[in-house]
Amino acid sequence: MSGMARSERYKVSTSGQLSLPAAVRRRWHLGQGGHVDVIDLGFGVLTVPVGHAGRLLDAILPADDHYRNVEKESDPDLRTT
Repeated sequence: MSGMARSERYKVSTSGQLSLPAAVRRRWHLGQGGHVDVIDLGFGVLTVPVGHAGRLLDAILPADDHYRNVEKESDPDLRTT
C-alpha cells in the first residue's frame, strides 16, 4: 500500500472551515481551489473528490437500503439525504 490511506487530525475553525492538506489538494488537482463531495455518515463525514460520492455510496450501500435507513432516522438533517 502506498500509505495514502490514513487518519489525521485537523482543526475546524469557529466558522466551520477545514483545510485539506497540500498533498491532497495536489493529488485532487485543487491547487486553485475547487469543490469536493462530503458524505455525512451521521457519526462522521467523509470527504472525497467531486463526483465520487455517488459511486462510493452505490458501492457500499445499495439505494434501497439507504432509503430504508433514512426513513428510520430521527435527526431531521439526516432525513433529507
